[in-house]
Amino acid sequence: MKAHRFPLLAALCFAALFGAAAPSRAGDGHDHGDAPPAASGNGPRRLPDGSVFLPKPAQRQLALRTLATEEAELHRSFELAGKVAMDPNAGGKVQAALAGRIEAGPRGLPDVGQAVRKGEVLAYVVPSSGALERSDKQAQIAELRAARALADKRLARLRELADTVPRKDIEAAEAEASSLNERIAALGAGLSRRDALVAPVSGIVASSHAVAGQVVDARELVFEVVDPSRLRIEALAYDAAQAGDVAGGSLAIGTERVALRFLGAAHSLRDQALPLHFAAEGPALARLAVGQPVRIQAQSKARARGIAVPLTALQKNPANQAIVWVKEAPERFEPRTVTHEPLDGVSVRVTSGLGAGERVVTQGASLLNQVR
Repeated sequence: MKAHRFPLLAALCFAALFGAAAPSRAGDGHDHGDAPPAASGNGPRRLPDGSVFLPKPAQRQLALRTLATEEAELHRSFELAGKVAMDPNAGGKVQAALAGRIEAGPRGLPDVGQAVRKGEVLAYVVPSSGALERSDKQAQIAELRAARALADKRLARLRELADTVPRKDIEAAEAEASSLNERIAALGAGLSRRDALVAPVSGIVASSHAVAGQVVDARELVFEVVDPSRLRIEALAYDAAQAGDVAGGSLAIGTERVALRFLGAAHSLRDQALPLHFAAEGPALARLAVGQPVRIQAQSKARARGIAVPLTALQKNPANQAIVWVKEAPERFEPRTVTHEPLDGVSVRVTSGLGAGERVVTQGASLLNQVR
């Protein structure tokens, strides 16, 4: 009997061991494994037709903004490469009229970006003269002072004899004494004279090449002063037909549009292109610097019908096509494939794929495009 009990006991131990290692399973409908929870029917999601369902709370979180489209006659535009330049009526250069040494002005040497007023003294240039020239002028001043002393004594004697001396002799002596005084003052001012460098316009100091004690030559550039709210844009047109068809232009500075007034086209080539000149005004120009390269949208005289849409509304679909999101229902947005042309640097002209009166998402479109 004991021999038969041993195999039975071993079989029971073997079954108990493997039964404890095997995972337990719940019955049907009671499985609580790692399966993800079911998606809520009210959450943001992409619908089978490609549109997006976005509830109102999610729209507020994404800060969505829409704009009703309008069809209108808009200028055709083309892009040109340009450069920021100084307005000659609102900026100027400060140059040394003679060679000398730089000295600070009443407020010290101005810093770049410092605001200055028209006529304000920015610095002084002390003329540099040789020792021989200075000694010659001092000798002349000494001779003139001696002559003035004699002229003053002669004038005093003539005034004492005013009753017996002709009036014309007294007047001649007075004129001689006055002339000697003026000559002495002129030579003395020449020895100690400083040439004042003044601001030609009100604005800010765009560049400074001055250091206290620096020796400059005549006609050397020391300061540049510009009015940051008035600048010029110089663009190059390689097509003469384009240069003759320009009606205006615009410049995008961040998300702000600055209108450009077309001044005219030059009649001489530069770098095998015709220079076009535009005038710009506005506080946004303070973010530009003279000499900075920019891209401008030149407006043609020709017009075409289209719908103006902000650049922020344009997105790309998986096929790399340009799309905009249209609000079809309070919580449903549909992508529309569109074709567009440049307009003013901040907006584009949609030529197809969009109709007037539709509400286009202009803010938060990139976040809406990521909903899956």
